[in-house]
Amino acid sequence: MSIIVKAGPGDSTDAVIRKFQKKVVAEGLVQEIRERSVYRKPSELRKEYLAERRRKIMRAKRLNS
Repeated sequence: MSIIVKAGPGDSTDAVIRKFQKKVVAEGLVQEIRERSVYRKPSELRKEYLAERRRKIMRAKRLNS
């Protein structure tokens, strides 16, 4: 899961840094590190998953009505 950015012949250092930042965001690396930094109990994860499912179901009901 390494991110490699190669500088083109006309790229400045700022351009290379911007490319790197875009790749980091696209990979979701920062979000994954934040999630892994704190332990969450399986019951908390289950509650969040069920709450998200309920939100999606309610949103679908609203859109279909």
